[in-house]
Amino acid sequence: MTVVRLEWGAAGARLLAQSCAVVVVCDVLSFSTAVSVAVGRGVRVWPHRWDDGSAAARAQELGALLAGPRDDRVSLSPASLMALPSGTDVIMPSPNGASCCLAAADAGATVVAGCLRNAPAVAAWLRRRDVDVGLVPAGERWPDGSMRPAYEDWIGAGSIAALLADAVELGPEAAAAAAGSQHRRPLVEVMSGNELVERGFADDVAMAEDYGAGDEVPVLVDGRFVSS
Repeated sequence: MTVVRLEWGAAGARLLAQSCAVVVVCDVLSFSTAVSVAVGRGVRVWPHRWDDGSAAARAQELGALLAGPRDDRVSLSPASLMALPSGTDVIMPSPNGASCCLAAADAGATVVAGCLRNAPAVAAWLRRRDVDVGLVPAGERWPDGSMRPAYEDWIGAGSIAALLADAVELGPEAAAAAAGSQHRRPLVEVMSGNELVERGFADDVAMAEDYGAGDEVPVLVDGRFVSS
């Protein structure tokens, strides 16, 4: 029987990739949501580690746009990606989601970007594959650089687990997240969502919690996310 496991952060992504053919990274506010929105428009997203100074050079090499801080024209803000034309390439550095995705890919797993918007589509895609699955809530960062568990990422992963529960064996961590996802709190109430609203990005929070709004399944292929 297919088993679905859950572990946190980049270290968890590397660990799960050792036993799971597919690793789904959930960074709901906002990397995974931004990837989902972009890929749904035919945009190719290249994840990049946040602390790697080569992002600008990589963007120039690919003829790609470089996503900057959330106030920039193109950024981790999902709303900023809505006007990009199909076929655009975007380098998207991210301290959490991108780092988790690259950690899992480097360890040999097929990587999917999951969020609340595409949870039903990702679950349907996983149902067609008889493989063990790892779910990774990416988490946020405390000022000292350590990982801060993020409710929205746990619920995003749990929403996917809940849609698989009748067909797979859920590990205890995945089962707990699935149960928690059945009673989602509004993201404006949680720390990350509240921070974004205070900074003027309420639209990003609304897009992130628009459950089932997207039918795309972003899969990391040859270094960039494309729709599967």
